[in-house]
Amino acid sequence: MNQISPMAFVHPEAKLGDNNIIGPFCYIDRNTVIGDNNNFQNSVTINYGARLGNGNEIFPGASISTKPQDLKFKGEDTICEIGDNNSIRENVTISRGTASKGTTKVGSNNLLMENMHIAHDCVIGSGCIIGNSTKFAGEVIVDDFAIISGCVLAHQFCHIGSYVMIQGGSRFSQDVPPFIIAGKEPIRYAGINLIGLRRRGFDNETIELIHEAYRIIYNGTGTRAEGIEKIKKTLKITPEIQYIIDFIESSQRGIIK
Repeated sequence: MNQISPMAFVHPEAKLGDNNIIGPFCYIDRNTVIGDNNNFQNSVTINYGARLGNGNEIFPGASISTKPQDLKFKGEDTICEIGDNNSIRENVTISRGTASKGTTKVGSNNLLMENMHIAHDCVIGSGCIIGNSTKFAGEVIVDDFAIISGCVLAHQFCHIGSYVMIQGGSRFSQDVPPFIIAGKEPIRYAGINLIGLRRRGFDNETIELIHEAYRIIYNGTGTRAEGIEKIKKTLKITPEIQYIIDFIESSQRGIIK
């Protein structure tokens, strides 16, 4: 049974699962689908096109599936998908998609800290921690288990790899490859995320392979393409090394220096 405050508004066409808590001054629009066991504290707005899974906790002032801040948006019917067991803190804003992709996606088990913004058509993985006041422009992709500190600015279309650690206050317009620390001003490669990888259970052999791959990429004398070819020829191609290869080869914006 859902617990809905008498001071909340839930549109008659909204679809709610079971055992949700809808606090006072919450607003849930039409064309919304909400799963089970979600907790919306006071003053949460669930806008048109939202699709929420189960077990999410959303804090006051958050606004989910907002109209895109994109002048190309012409009112097309788009959605915003949120997975399970996310903690979405105060004043977080997540826009729904545009005609470009149609959907903004956020995975499961993420911590989205206060006042951060996810723009239209972004794809955020699972297990990520995204700091206070960080802003993602349109169509940014963040892979699983990334840790992005506060006040980070990501240019549209950037791709952030898994298991990265990005220093607070960083800004970038190129892709951040997986398993690394990125920081300083201007942003650049600052080594592999050694502590983070160990915490996630990566063994020493795998960590050393990742480290060697980035030595070739960042400390070699040739081009990035030549570095990738050297990795293919000299290193054991584990899933982690293949991920690095695929990430760099598919990068449209180039990777940070």
